[in-house]
Amino acid sequence: MSPEKILIVDIDSKSITFLRQVLSSAGFEVISANKPDRALQLVTEEIPILVITETRLDGSLDGFGLLHDIREISNIPLILLSDRPSTEDELRALENGADDYLAKPFDSRILMARVKSILRRSKNAPAAPEIIQCGSLTINQVSRQVSVDEVPVYLTETEYNLLLELAKHPDQVMLHEQLLREVWGPEYRHELDYLRSYVHILRKKLEKTPSQPALIVSLSGIGYKLVSNPSTNPKGK
Repeated sequence: MSPEKILIVDIDSKSITFLRQVLSSAGFEVISANKPDRALQLVTEEIPILVITETRLDGSLDGFGLLHDIREISNIPLILLSDRPSTEDELRALENGADDYLAKPFDSRILMARVKSILRRSKNAPAAPEIIQCGSLTINQVSRQVSVDEVPVYLTETEYNLLLELAKHPDQVMLHEQLLREVWGPEYRHELDYLRSYVHILRKKLEKTPSQPALIVSLSGIGYKLVSNPSTNPKGK
C-alpha cells in the first residue's frame, strides 16, 4: 500500500527539507509547493491527507488566503505555521477553518503529536447512522452535516467533532480536560484557550445570540454542555 501523502507549502527550502525529514521518518510521503496556486493544484490532483502551510507565502495569497481557497473545495485537515505568531493570527486561523496553528520554531515531536492527533480525528467515523436533534440544531452523523432551522451550517472537521462530542452527551457537563482529550487528543489536555476559541467559533455559527449563548453553555472553570432544548434565556457564557 502506498504511503499517505502530506503537502508542505513554504517559501523556505530549509523548512521544507526539515519537515520532509520529520514526516518521511514517520512513514508519510511528502509533496511540496512554494506557491499557493501550485499548492491548490496538488490538493486536487494528489489528494493529500493533510496540508501544512506557512502563513507567509509568495504570490497573490498568503497562508490565510490559501486556507480560504482550500476550504472552498475541501475539508482536508490543515495546519498553519508561523514564524511571527500572534494571538490575533491564531484566532483568525481557527475561525477560518484551520485545524491547528503552530509557532516556529517548534520541537519535531510536538509537530508529530499534533499531526497524528489531527489525522486520528479525521479518520474517526460515526459509530452508527444517527440524527441528533437539539432544538433547532440538527446533526446528521451519516453525512456529517449540521443545520440550524433547516439551514445548512458549514463546520470544519474539528468544529464538527467538538460539537458532536457535546451532542453525544446532551445536558451533561463535559469537563474541559475531557473535551480536549476526546476531540484533540491527550497531548492537548491543558490547552484551555484552544477549547475556548473553538467554542467561541461554534457559538458564532450556531447561536441566535452568540454573546448570550443558550445552546452551548458553560460552567465557569469546569466545562461546557449542549442544551437539548435551549430556550431564549441564556444559561451561561
